[in-house]
Amino acid sequence: MPRVLLLLLMLVSSVTHANTILILGDSLSAGYRMNAQQAWPQLLAKRWQQEAVAVELINASVSGDTTQGGLQRLVPLLKKHQPSLVLLELGGNDGLRGLPPTLIEKNLAQMINLAQQSGAKVILTDIQLPPNYGRRYLQQFEGIFSDLAELHQLPLLPFFVAPLIGKAGMMMDDGIHPTAKAQDAIVEQVHNFVTPYLKP
Repeated sequence: MPRVLLLLLMLVSSVTHANTILILGDSLSAGYRMNAQQAWPQLLAKRWQQEAVAVELINASVSGDTTQGGLQRLVPLLKKHQPSLVLLELGGNDGLRGLPPTLIEKNLAQMINLAQQSGAKVILTDIQLPPNYGRRYLQQFEGIFSDLAELHQLPLLPFFVAPLIGKAGMMMDDGIHPTAKAQDAIVEQVHNFVTPYLKP
């Protein structure tokens, strides 16, 4: 009987941790100006739980974080959580500060390499900036994500804020951050994109 119980516990444990997802992002994923439980990563984890999808989700997003900050935090997070999938959502704050696109791309590439070397799959999130940053900078910035996705053969999650812009109640007054009301719409986008990459 004890051997049967031990085997059952091992099976339950393996199912429970079939997918360990690490989200490394900024305020768009951290739940800016809202309760953490209202933010889309927590709502997405609940959605998968309701669907009986075996996922452990770690939201390591920090408001204001840059690609440099994410790079500095990534290795300890990989060692601690040993994720099977890393979702990168960084670069927006770099762009808002006008940092060189070459630096942003270098930092993201290093994070991709580190995550892949740890054995994790990587999903890169496309990021867009407001249109008032000048055509040349915008073209260079927005090219970063598609170029990296192609180079490293990564799934590129479309910028999940884009469908919310211009819709009543979906964006905060700053025009950058989605509201609490918008989180369900983000969940739908991320869920539909990421779920096919999860282990059954």
